[in-house]
Amino acid sequence: MQLKHLRTLLSPQDGAAKVTCMAWSQNNAKFAVCTVDRVVLLYDEHGERRDKFSTKPSDMKYGRKSYMVKGMAFSPDSTKIAIGQTDNIIYVYKIGEDWGDKKVICNKFIQTSAVTCLQWPAEYIIVFGLAEGKVRLANTKTNKSSTIYGTDSYVVSLTTNCSGKGILSGHADGTIVRYFFDDEGSGESQGKLVNHPCPPYALAWATNSIVAAGCDRRIVAYGKEGHVLQTFDYSRDPQEREFTTAAASPGGQSVVLGSYDRLRVLNWSPRRGIWEEAKPKEIANLYSVTALAWKRDGSRLCAGTLCGGVEQFDCCLRRSIYKNKFELTYVGPSQVIVKNLSSGTRVVLKSHYGYEVEEVKILGKERYLVAHTSDTLLLGDLNTNRLSEVAWQGSGNEKYFFENENVCMIFNAGELTLVEYGSNDTLGSVRTEFMNPHLISVRINERCQRGMEDNKKLAYLVDIKTIAIVDLIGSYNIGTISHESRVDWLELNETGHKLLFRDRKLRLHLYDIETCSKTMILNFCSYVQWVPGSDVLVAQNRSSLCVWYNIEAPERVTMSSIRGDVVGLERGGGKTEVMVTEGVTTVAYTLDEGLIEFGTAIDDGNYTRATAFLETLEMTPETEAMWKTLSKLALEARQLHIAERCFSALGNVAKARFLHETNEIADQVSREYGGEGTDFYQVRARLAMLEKNYKLAEMIFLEQNAVEEAMNMYQELHRWDECIAVAEAKGHPALEKLRRSYYQWLMDTQQEERAGELQESQGDGLAAISLYLKAGLPAKAARLVLTQEELLANTELVEHITAALIKGELYERAGDLFDKIRNPQRALECYCKGNAFMKAVELARLAFPGEVVRLEEAWGDHLVQQKQLDAAVNHYIEARCSIKAIEAALGARQWKKAICILDLQDRNTASRYYPRVAQHYASLQEYEIAEELYIKGDRTKDAIDMYTQAGRWEQAHKLAMKCMRPEDVSVLYITQAQEMEKQGKYREAERLYVTVEEPDLAITMFKKHKLYDDMIRLVGKHHPDLLSDTHLHLGKELEAEGRLQEAEYHYLKAQEWKATVNMYRSSGLWEEAYRVAKAHGGANAHKHVAYLWAKSLGGEAAVRLLNKLGLLEAAIDHAADNCSFEFAFELSRLALKHKTPEIHLRYAMYLEDESKFEEAEAEFIRAGKPKEAVLMFVHNQDWEAAQRVAEAHDPDSIAEVLVGQAQVALEEKDFQKAEGLLLRAQRPGLALNYYKEAGLWSDALRICKDYIPGQLEVLQEEYDREASKKGARGMEGLVEQARQWEQTGEYSRAVDCYLKVRDSGSSSLVEKCWMKAAELSIKFLPPQRSLEVVQAVGPQLIGIGKHNAAAELYLNLDLVKEAIDAFIEGEEWNKAKRVAKELDPRYEDYVDQHYKEFLKNQGKVDSLVGVDVIAALDLYVEQGQWDKCIDTATKQNYKILHKYVALYATHLIREGGCAQALALYVQHGAPANPQNFNIYKRIFTDMVSSPGTNSAEAYHSWADLRDVLFNLCENLVKSSEANSLAHEEFEMMLLIAHYYATRSAAQSVKQLETVAARLSVSLLRHTQLLPADKAFYEAGIAAKAVGWENMAFIFLNRFLDLTDAIEEGTLDALDHSDFQDTDIPFEVPLPAKQHVPEAQREEVRDWVLTVSMDQRLEQVLPRDERGVYEASLVAASTGVRALPCLITGYPILRNKIEFKRPGKAANKDNWNKFLMAIKTSHSPVCQDVLKFISQWCGGLPSTSFSFQ
Repeated sequence: MQLKHLRTLLSPQDGAAKVTCMAWSQNNAKFAVCTVDRVVLLYDEHGERRDKFSTKPSDMKYGRKSYMVKGMAFSPDSTKIAIGQTDNIIYVYKIGEDWGDKKVICNKFIQTSAVTCLQWPAEYIIVFGLAEGKVRLANTKTNKSSTIYGTDSYVVSLTTNCSGKGILSGHADGTIVRYFFDDEGSGESQGKLVNHPCPPYALAWATNSIVAAGCDRRIVAYGKEGHVLQTFDYSRDPQEREFTTAAASPGGQSVVLGSYDRLRVLNWSPRRGIWEEAKPKEIANLYSVTALAWKRDGSRLCAGTLCGGVEQFDCCLRRSIYKNKFELTYVGPSQVIVKNLSSGTRVVLKSHYGYEVEEVKILGKERYLVAHTSDTLLLGDLNTNRLSEVAWQGSGNEKYFFENENVCMIFNAGELTLVEYGSNDTLGSVRTEFMNPHLISVRINERCQRGMEDNKKLAYLVDIKTIAIVDLIGSYNIGTISHESRVDWLELNETGHKLLFRDRKLRLHLYDIETCSKTMILNFCSYVQWVPGSDVLVAQNRSSLCVWYNIEAPERVTMSSIRGDVVGLERGGGKTEVMVTEGVTTVAYTLDEGLIEFGTAIDDGNYTRATAFLETLEMTPETEAMWKTLSKLALEARQLHIAERCFSALGNVAKARFLHETNEIADQVSREYGGEGTDFYQVRARLAMLEKNYKLAEMIFLEQNAVEEAMNMYQELHRWDECIAVAEAKGHPALEKLRRSYYQWLMDTQQEERAGELQESQGDGLAAISLYLKAGLPAKAARLVLTQEELLANTELVEHITAALIKGELYERAGDLFDKIRNPQRALECYCKGNAFMKAVELARLAFPGEVVRLEEAWGDHLVQQKQLDAAVNHYIEARCSIKAIEAALGARQWKKAICILDLQDRNTASRYYPRVAQHYASLQEYEIAEELYIKGDRTKDAIDMYTQAGRWEQAHKLAMKCMRPEDVSVLYITQAQEMEKQGKYREAERLYVTVEEPDLAITMFKKHKLYDDMIRLVGKHHPDLLSDTHLHLGKELEAEGRLQEAEYHYLKAQEWKATVNMYRSSGLWEEAYRVAKAHGGANAHKHVAYLWAKSLGGEAAVRLLNKLGLLEAAIDHAADNCSFEFAFELSRLALKHKTPEIHLRYAMYLEDESKFEEAEAEFIRAGKPKEAVLMFVHNQDWEAAQRVAEAHDPDSIAEVLVGQAQVALEEKDFQKAEGLLLRAQRPGLALNYYKEAGLWSDALRICKDYIPGQLEVLQEEYDREASKKGARGMEGLVEQARQWEQTGEYSRAVDCYLKVRDSGSSSLVEKCWMKAAELSIKFLPPQRSLEVVQAVGPQLIGIGKHNAAAELYLNLDLVKEAIDAFIEGEEWNKAKRVAKELDPRYEDYVDQHYKEFLKNQGKVDSLVGVDVIAALDLYVEQGQWDKCIDTATKQNYKILHKYVALYATHLIREGGCAQALALYVQHGAPANPQNFNIYKRIFTDMVSSPGTNSAEAYHSWADLRDVLFNLCENLVKSSEANSLAHEEFEMMLLIAHYYATRSAAQSVKQLETVAARLSVSLLRHTQLLPADKAFYEAGIAAKAVGWENMAFIFLNRFLDLTDAIEEGTLDALDHSDFQDTDIPFEVPLPAKQHVPEAQREEVRDWVLTVSMDQRLEQVLPRDERGVYEASLVAASTGVRALPCLITGYPILRNKIEFKRPGKAANKDNWNKFLMAIKTSHSPVCQDVLKFISQWCGGLPSTSFSFQ
C-alpha cells in the first residue's frame, strides 16, 4: 500500500497547537478533529468542513481551559460522539444525522482520574483508559460505567481489533494487555500479553499481529501470543525520532506509524507471513504526527500534527477501471471499493476473514458484484448495498444466475448453491443437473405473512420428472412431486405455499405444499405467470386468457378470448395489464384489479382494505367465495365489524344480526372501560356461540358467575337439558320450575318421546309407557316393561304393548316380551317372523328340540338372501344340507372351507365342484393345489392345459407322463410346439421340444427361421461336441448367402480365422481379410495377407498399400522367402531400390540350391557379392571357375582358392604340391602348421628359417619342449645337460638350461640351479645378459621364500631398489631401511610407503591414519568400511571427499543401490568433475528405469534426483565444462527429473490429474534418454485415466509394438506413421528388458483390442491451433519451436508467464491452476515444486491470478 497526499484539511499554525485526537464515523460520512482549543471540527467525506462545536469542562468553576481532550470516537450508528477529557469525565454528544442538527449531551460518565484514551467498539459500549491504570467500560444504555481490568500503570494507548470484539491497552511501564468481549472461536489468551521495552504510545492491532513502537525508535511486531515476529530498528538512524502514534487499516493488512516529519507504512505479506516495509512518506516541516485516523472503508488516512495541521492521504494498492463504468480501488489485499462512475455511489467489498481479493467482476446487468479470494466467494448487490462472503472452494467453472433480486444462484459441477445477499452463510445447496432458471424457483420473504417471520423456499428439479421443494431455513424437504412427464417450467408463488409447473405436454399443474395435493388446472398452456405482489394466476390456453383470482378455488377460472399470444404482464398505476401480440400490434387486456388487490390485502392481513375492494364488486360466485374467505379470517382475527359486513353481503341475516348485537356490546364496553371491547366476556361467549361451541360459552359465563346468562343462553336455544344441568350444578332455586316448564314445553311441541324419557328419568314408568305408545314408540315401552317386574304383571298393559309391537313389525322385541311372560310358542313365531333366528334356535333348543334343524336351514336361507353366504355355510352344515353348504361356501369364496366339505362328500357329488375350486387356485397361480383338485375331479386334462398355459412345461409333462402314454405326450407336445412356432412364439416352442427331449426339432426350427444365435445356444447346450462344426457350417451357409459379417462371427467362433480370411479374399474384401488376420492370426498372419493383397494389386497400387500398412519391407522379404522374386524385384524397383542387391543375393542363393551355378554366379555378381560366387565354386571344387571369378571380380579371393586347393592336396598327402600352392597364396604359416601337425619338424624348421625367421626361436623352444616330453630324464636331464654346457664353456646355453629347471618336488635343487645360473651369468656373461638372468632368478627365489638370497643377488649388480623390494617382500623392514639409508637415500620414502601398505594389509588402519590419511582411506575402501571412509574424508578437503564419494557411489551402483548413491550426492553435493559424469548418468538411467516411480509416493526420490542435477548444472555453469555437450545433456536430464517430480506432486492432488497426464505425455519427447516402453505405457495409462482415449489408444498401441520389438531384439518393424510431424523421436535405444510386468501388458493388449474392435476411436493425435500435435514443441509447417510449460511440458502458445531465467516460462492457465491447487490442498510436495521453480528460474512471477 502507498500513501498519496490529497489535501490539507486544516492548515498548521506557527507554533505548537497539537491536534489531540481525530475520528472517522462508521458510515464514512463524517470526520471529526479535536484541536488544542478543545473545539471539535466536523468534515464531510470529501474533506469540506461542515460543522463544529465546543466541548465543555466537567465543572465550569475551573474554567474552559482546565482540561484537554485525550480521546474521541463515533458511535457505531454515526449519530453520537464520545469525548474523553483529562478533567475526569466522558461526555457523549448527540450530533444527529444531518449537518447543523443541534448538539446535545446525552450521556456523561464521571471518573476518578483523567481519561487518557477512548474507543467505541460496539453499540452502547465505550471503552476507555485512565491515568491511574484502569481500563473501564461505559454503557450508554444504562448510563453506568464499570472496570474491565486494572493495572498500576498509566494507560498510554488503547486500540481494538478489526471486528471490535477485543481491546488492547498499552501502559507506561511497557505492558500490553489484551481483553476479549468475544474471542470469536480463536482461543487466544487474555491478560498481560507483552512487556514492551518502552511505553507503547504507537499501538496497532492488525489481523495477523500486534505492532508496537515508542521512544526507543524501534517497531516491534508481536505474534498472537506475544512472541516477537519482527523488529524494525531505526535507533541508529539520525533522521528518525520517537514514534508517537499508530493506526491499523480497517482490513488489518497495513499499519501506519507516525513520527517526526515521517509516516512509516508496514504491509503484511500473506505469502511470506511477515511485515514488509513500504517506502516511508516523508514530508518536510510536518513536525511530529500526534493523531492518525483511518476512514472505515480504508480509502483515506488523516494525520494530525503538533502544529495543528491535518493532512489527508489517499491509501490504495492499485486502481482499475472496469468496463469504463466502475472504478475499483484496492485499499488493501482484502478490501476493494467499487465506485459507480456515473452515479458516484460506492460499495466497500471486504473479506471478513482477511483473504486477499483476487478478482472482481460486475455481472447481471452491471448490478451484482462477484469476487474471489483463495478460500471464499464475495457477492453483493450494488443497488441495495447487501454484501455476502461465503466459504468457497471453486473450480473456476461456476455459472452465476442473477434472475432473483434476493439470492444469487451458483451452479458448479452439478451442484446448485444459493447465497442470500447480506448473509455470510450459504442459504442452501442441492444436487441438480438442470441449470435453466425456469426450472428453479426461490422465494425469500417476498410477501410477509401473519405469524411467519422467515419464509424461504426453493423448488428445483431432481430429475426431468421429479420436483423437490425445500424449506431453506430448516434445510429439510417439504415436498416431492413425481410427475409422469418431463417438466419444462416451474415457479413458487410469493408466499411459497403453492407451486405451479408445466410439463412438456403443455399441461399446467398446481401443487398445494401444505396438503400435498396436485391438481391439473389447464391443458395446452403456452404462457403462465403469477401476477406480481399477489396469488393471482394468468395463463393462456390456445385462444383463451385464463385468470384465477382465487387460487384456493382452482376450479373457478375467469376466461376471455384473445386473438394473439400473451407476451408479458405489467402492473403499476393501480392496474394490471396482460400484454398480447395480435399480428404486429400489442394489445393490453386489463385484469380486475379489485380481485387481485383482495388477495394481496388478505395475505397482508389488511381486512379493511379487502372489504373496501369487495364492496366495489358485483356479487358473482367468485366474489361470494371472497366474502366467505374474508368473513372466516375476520372472525379469526376478531375484526367483528368486518365479519358483520361480510355476513350482510352474503345474505346471512341471522349471523349478521347476531354479530351486530355483539358489536354493540363490544362498542359499549370499549366506550365505558376503554381498551378492546372484544375481550369482554359476553363478546367472547357470543363468539363461542357463533361457532356452536356452547360448552366454551357456558365456561366463559360461569367463570364470571353469570349463571342466569348461561341458563338464558340454553333456554333461547331450547337446550333444556344443559340448562337444567347448569341449574343443578349451581343449586339454582328455580330448578323445579325449570323442569315443569321443560315438560310443558315438550307436551306443547308434541315431543312425547322426550317427555316419556323425562317421566322415566323421574321414575314414573306407567306415564312414560303411555307417552311412548302415544308417540308410536312401542319398542321403548317394551324395553321399559322388561326392566320393571311390577309392570310385567299388568297383563293388559303387556298385551297392549305386544299388539303395538306386532303392528309395527317389531317381531323380535315382541318375541322377547312373550318369552319373558313364558309364552314360548308365540315367542318362537315372533322370532321367526322377525328373522331373529339366533334367539329362535336358542328358544327351540329348550322348548322345541325337534324344530332346531328346520330353523338352522331357514336361518341359512335367510342369510343367503341377505348375501351373507359366509355365515350361512355353518348353519347349512348344522342343518345337514351339504349341497347348500357347498354352494354357499363357493358363493362366499370360502375355498378352503368348500374343500373341507367336499372331502367329506361322496365322489359323484364332489367331482362336480372340484374343478370350480381348482380354477380359482389356478387363477392365483397356486398350481400344485389346483392340480390336486383337478385330479380329484377327474379332470387331469384340464390340469395339463393349466400348466401349458402357464408355461410350466416340466410340470405339465410330468403330469402327462403319469396319465398318458409317452408317445401320446410327445405327439401332444410336438403338435403344441408346431402351433407355437406358427404363432412366432419360438421360445415357447423350444421349451416344449426340449421338455419331450427333442432339442433337434428346436434346433431345426431356429435354423429354418434363421435364428442362428438361438440355434447355436441349443447346440452348445445339447450337442457341445458339434458346436464348432455347427459354427463352421453356419459360416459356410452365411458366406454362400453373402452375409459375410455374420459368417465371420461363426468362422471365428469355430476358430477358423483362415476360412474367414479366405472368404474375404475370395470376395475381394482384402481390408476385412487383413483386419481378421491381424486380430486373430498371430504375429505374421496379417503380414502374409497384406502381401497377398498387394500381390493381387501389383505395381504402384501394391506399393501404396504396403506403405500405408508399414509392411513394404516385410512384404519384399516375404516375397523373396516364398521365391516370388519377380514380385520382390518389382516392389524394390518401385519403392525400395536399396533392397534390390539383397533380393539378387537371395535369388542367387536360391539358384545355388537349385544347382544352377552359372545363373547363380551372375546373380551373385549383380548383388555385389562376387566372393559368394567364388565360395560357391570352391565348395563344389570347381577350381577353374573359382579362379576365373576371383581374378575377374574379387582378386582378394584368389588366395582362398589356392588355400582350398592346398587343403585338398593335403588330404591326399601331397605335401609338396600343397606347400607350392600355399606359398603361391603367400601363406607360409599354414604350411608350417601343416608340417608341425604332421610331425615333420625338419620341414617345419626349414620353412620357418626361409620364410618366417622371426618365429624360429619359438619353434625351436617348442621343439625342445616336445623333445623334453618325450625324453625319460625330466628335470634331472636338464640339469645334467646344463652341466655339460658349462663344462664345454657354453655358459649362455648352460644358463638357459639351468633356468628351464622348474619345481620338481625338491626346492633345494631348484634353488641351487637358479643360483648357479645367476653365478655363471655374473662371472662369464656380458653385463646386460647377467642383468637379465638375475632379474629372472630374483623373483623366482622370492617366490619360494628365499628373500635374503634374492636381495644379495640384486646387491651384487647394484640393483638397490630390487634388493629393497626383496627385503620388503620378506617383511625385513629394518634391512630394507638400512640398505636404503646406506646405499640410496632416495628410497627411504619408498620403504616408508610400503611400510604403510603393510600396515594397511595388516588392518591396523587407525594407526595408519596418523601416518597416511589417503592410505587409511584407501584401506577403508578395501575393507568396505564406507561410512568410516566418508566420515574421515569429510574432515579432509573437498577434492578428497568427492573422490571417495565417487568411489562409494560407484560401489553402490554396482550393488544395485542407486537410491543410496543418489542420497550420497544429495548430502554432499554434485561437483562438476568430468570423471563423475558417468556416475550421474548411471544414477539417472537407473532411476528412470526403476519400477514403482509413477506415483505420488515417489515424489521425494524424483525431487532428490532433480535437486542433485540442479546442483550439478549450477556447478557446471561455473566450470570449464560450461555449455559443453555434457552440460546440455545434464540440463536435459534436469528438465526430465523436474517433469517426473512435478508429475508425482500432481498425482497427490485430485484436481491436478490432467497436469500429471500432460507431464507423462510431454516426457515422450525425451525417449532417447528414457526407456521407451515404460514412457509410452505411463503416458497411455495417464491419458486413459483422464478420458483422452484417442491418445491413450495410440500410446498404448505404440507400447505394445515396443514390447514386441524388445522380444524380437530389433526396432526395425516399428511403424512411425502415427508420430509424423511430432517431436517424439523415432530413433530411440532399444530397451534391454521389458519394464512393464506381463499382467499389465496383457491388460493393455486386451483394452487396445477391445477399442480397435469397437472402432469408435479415431487413431489420430489431437491437434491445436497450429494444426500440429498439441504436445509438440515444434510446428512442422513453420519450424517454429515453442517454449515448454514448466508445469505441464506442453508448448506455450499464449498467456505466457515468463521467469527471470531466459527460456523458462509457464502457461498462465496451468500456472494459476497449480497455484490454486496448492491453496486448496496445502500440498507440501506441490509447495516444494514451487520452491524449486523459484530457485531454478530466479524467483516466481508477481502476476495476479486469473480464473477465466
